[in-house]
Amino acid sequence: MSAANKILNSQPTELELQVASAFIDLENSSPELKADLRPVQFKSVREFEVPGGKKAIVIFVPVPSLATVHKVQQRLTRELEKKFSDQHVVFLAERRILPKPGRRSRQTQKRPRSRTLTAVHDKILEDLVYPTEIVGKRVRHHVGGSKLHKVLLDSKDAVSIDYKLESFQSVYNKLTGKQVVFEIPSSQGEVY
Repeated sequence: MSAANKILNSQPTELELQVASAFIDLENSSPELKADLRPVQFKSVREFEVPGGKKAIVIFVPVPSLATVHKVQQRLTRELEKKFSDQHVVFLAERRILPKPGRRSRQTQKRPRSRTLTAVHDKILEDLVYPTEIVGKRVRHHVGGSKLHKVLLDSKDAVSIDYKLESFQSVYNKLTGKQVVFEIPSSQGEVY
């Protein structure tokens, strides 16, 4: 299988071709990953600047194939971060937001809840921190009208995602426009 077959885009960018060739290399080098990686394809790849001079690579996959990516996501992320040094790799599903139907809209079907702005932003947040579970969310309203979302992550995965928290913040901010802070509470009886 060639690298172009991994991309569900008619005109792939150079970064998308690099990621696709890394997928092919991983598929050929490890026999235990071969069966799981063969059906995986992605829609697009974007690169985001992260504070501290690093970059984050966000790989967008179709929603139906997200479950197959989740099976191998931890190992795949680790291997891709080795290939692309000084860059964090994140997998997100390519979700679609439908506009709110107005008075003059010609929509005959009701808009599904999974296509609302709030639902899509919540799913992006879950995909962003995937192997870790979100154990709490808080919204802090500032005097000027701005909001700060505080997301509490499970402390059992602190070692595996602690170094990526700034990447998560900047990627979520760039995709949704919301200010968010990720925290891992200490496991010493803190109440959420």
